[in-house]
Amino acid sequence: MRIVVVLAGIALLVLAAVVIPSQGRAGEVSQGSGYSLLTPIRSGNLTVFPVVASKSYDTEEFLTLDEGLKSGEVAVAEAGQAQGLIRRRPGSQPIPRPVRDAEVNRLVLVNNSRHPLLLLAGEIVTGGKQDRVIGKDRIVPAESDPVDLSVFCVEPGRWVAANGRNEFNTSNSDRVALFAAPAVRSKAMDAKNQQQVWDEVRKSQSGASEAVTVTGAAPMVNAETSYSGVINNREVLKRVDSVAEPLRRDYESVIRQLRDRNAVGVVVAVNGEVVWADIFASTQLLQKYWPKLVRSYATEAVVTRAKDAEVSTRQAQKFLDNLQGRHETADTEPGVYRQTEISGDGYKVFKLTSLLPKTGYPVHVTKMAD
Repeated sequence: MRIVVVLAGIALLVLAAVVIPSQGRAGEVSQGSGYSLLTPIRSGNLTVFPVVASKSYDTEEFLTLDEGLKSGEVAVAEAGQAQGLIRRRPGSQPIPRPVRDAEVNRLVLVNNSRHPLLLLAGEIVTGGKQDRVIGKDRIVPAESDPVDLSVFCVEPGRWVAANGRNEFNTSNSDRVALFAAPAVRSKAMDAKNQQQVWDEVRKSQSGASEAVTVTGAAPMVNAETSYSGVINNREVLKRVDSVAEPLRRDYESVIRQLRDRNAVGVVVAVNGEVVWADIFASTQLLQKYWPKLVRSYATEAVVTRAKDAEVSTRQAQKFLDNLQGRHETADTEPGVYRQTEISGDGYKVFKLTSLLPKTGYPVHVTKMAD
């Protein structure tokens, strides 16, 4: 069932090496959005502003994709190959599903756990016939039947099962879990266009190649067709880690202090321009996604030509507070979730609201600058 509506909200949380003096009363919750910013942190050309909320929610029941795949309770397959994933309830009849070939922009997922599964746009699943990025936030109910996922290819050039298997994961071998950088993520969420996703992947490849030219690794980066392969190139990883590690390390020490203040997200700026915000319903959810998110922000900074520019707390707070738009649409699964897309002047807001029993709150909010 599909509906049309609107809503908004945004912000983010994060940390790094050089503390930038705050303008105004940092940490005072804004009456406009219910979110406020703390003193920003800078690492290279990346600046992040921790976000605190006036209210936090109990999100303990939600399962993440990383957790589900690792435990084996969540399975992902190419379209047409989900028959073996279907849960057989005692006494139930087999669920008929049409036989079809694998499709570039479609995967099938089954949640066999007793917890609702949270999927975020930008999460990358590697394997199968090619790597894909999830195109929208959604919630998959506990013990679900097979669910068709809307995805976008981030590996132009391969259409054969990796290592002869159709298995999917959220990382490459022993690499860290992957999350698309904001520029790639926006093409999947907003443009919803496969060609634009591919174009952005190639831009990231070009930016990564330029960033490691002095090390001699550029030819290897240019030879990659996989987005995850580019980001996992050894020299690119070094660059990303040099930006991400200070943020991750400082965050983990500060988050313990911010837990009681409902730290729930971050606002992100690259080269002095606010580009993104991620906000969650709780500190707990933010902590689960933080390792992946911080690397995605650092990747954006690495593949973007650095400029000597800074952003003020006032600019970031304005971005955070400006949540109303001119147009909105909503994608709803009754009793499970509603995802609302809001269009404003120079920005888009995406809000995922849980409709499961005893919830009714926004689980994740994303804001992106156009």
